[in-house]
Amino acid sequence: MKRILLACLLSIGLLTAQWPATAQAQTTTANVLVLYDAPPNDPYTKLGFAYAIMLRNLLGHFNTNVTLAPVSSYTAGNVENYQATFYLGSYFDNAIPAAFLGDVAKTNKTVVWFKYNLWQLAWDSTYGFTTRYGFTFTGLRGLATTPSSSNPTPDFFDTVTYKNQNMVKYYAFNASTGVVSADPDIGLTAVADATKATSLVTIKDSQTGAQAPYVMRSGNFWYFADMPLSYIGPRDRYLVLCDLLHDILGTNQAVLHRALVRFEDVNAFTTTASMKTLTDYLYNKHIPFSIATIPLYVDPLGAYNGGVPLTVHLSQATGLKQLLNYALARGGKVLMHGYTHQYNSTPNIDNAVSGNDYEFWLASQNRPVDEDSVQWASGRLSAGLQEFKSNGYTPFAWEAPHYQSSPLAMKAVPPLFKTTYQRAVYYTSDTPVLNSTAANHDYAVGQFFPYIIKSDYYGQRIIPENLGNIEYNICSIDPFSCMTYTWNDLYTNAQYALVVRDGFASFFFHPFWLEPDLGTPGFQDFKNLVQGISGLGFTWVAADTVQ
Repeated sequence: MKRILLACLLSIGLLTAQWPATAQAQTTTANVLVLYDAPPNDPYTKLGFAYAIMLRNLLGHFNTNVTLAPVSSYTAGNVENYQATFYLGSYFDNAIPAAFLGDVAKTNKTVVWFKYNLWQLAWDSTYGFTTRYGFTFTGLRGLATTPSSSNPTPDFFDTVTYKNQNMVKYYAFNASTGVVSADPDIGLTAVADATKATSLVTIKDSQTGAQAPYVMRSGNFWYFADMPLSYIGPRDRYLVLCDLLHDILGTNQAVLHRALVRFEDVNAFTTTASMKTLTDYLYNKHIPFSIATIPLYVDPLGAYNGGVPLTVHLSQATGLKQLLNYALARGGKVLMHGYTHQYNSTPNIDNAVSGNDYEFWLASQNRPVDEDSVQWASGRLSAGLQEFKSNGYTPFAWEAPHYQSSPLAMKAVPPLFKTTYQRAVYYTSDTPVLNSTAANHDYAVGQFFPYIIKSDYYGQRIIPENLGNIEYNICSIDPFSCMTYTWNDLYTNAQYALVVRDGFASFFFHPFWLEPDLGTPGFQDFKNLVQGISGLGFTWVAADTVQ
């Protein structure tokens, strides 16, 4: 059973406009500079780079050429070479070059500053910060007190309000270990001259009611009070950044809200009855859909076959081809979801059966597989394409098993697939070494997108999936499926997706939830979700045609 992957780490009615409207596009390509903290010989050396990769991915939604560089390498005058410069202040009191501070104080180009180290500019009278930009910086505010078992949730500025949605920052405290999982710090600013500065978005301490600016703007200068790329989720202030990038880059994007639905892990043992029921429902609603299909089914340990290994090629999967043909005639489109969606005969991390395990990442050890290379991954992708093509199918996109591949495996995708349809995990090295506390160790960051990414860090064009998927707790049947994520959860996520002016409501669904022996209300919940998303005003579109 495939589990939901949340990156960190939606009135009944027939819609008449089923195909995508034309989105407003930038007329020129913007050169953009992203600067990040990279303190040498530190456990957090590469964290700033990880955030830079995430921002670079979002900028891939727009017509941009993006340069990533540590702020320490900045040279005088460089901001003038870019339409916009972003500085990601992720490391407290990281030394900012005087050349950069001086240029920010005088440039007319767009500068966007996040979180830390603004005091190096605002508190040095040399730069005349408040006189120029019309607002003050007074310091930092994090947790009001140190959390404890008796006071596990001290107050902090935790709720960002944007377009009538309250976006609560992630917070978790483990009383037994004392570990806090959160990013509570914000920079406190205030408007000093309302003719120059405006607080565009506010953040609130939900326990005390205190408010502070979250996004401050003064002409060409923008300040985000925290790091919206940390602890991201579908109801998070991350969406504020995603939307405001339109204003920062001046796109004039019109409001355009579209919806996508995908059926997941379809394989040789997916029942035709479940897929026919789902297909007929969407066909009658005139809703196009996608089918994430595994072309080669493998059960190398015989986990579901009495201990006897089993391999089923697409040419042998008569039922799968029947349900695909039925769906294709009714608005369905096929994409390739892994080659085997598992790795050799190794439980990784489940039972090595197609659809259950990772294929391009050794999840059991959180590292690339031993064979990892662009050539190895290309070979598997090419073999999967051949399975499809020899049976008369042409997948329009690629989706990585469990949304995770190695960096080299992701680099193998663009030459073979023009489009991917997924979330993704990004790394600070092509050969990442994770789970280390050593200086300069690598980071992996999961990321979802509210809109299409024309080209991500690895060169992939990405169609978004941003709502998640319906899950039921069936621990008694499958010890790897022990969580619940309701259709109402996804519907709520879709409501938040509306804050992004060209945001999608995109989700996936497993047909096996319709199987009678599981005893779930899968079909009714699926219908409730589709109807709910329609009622929010999203237009259902075909993933293979969206631009």
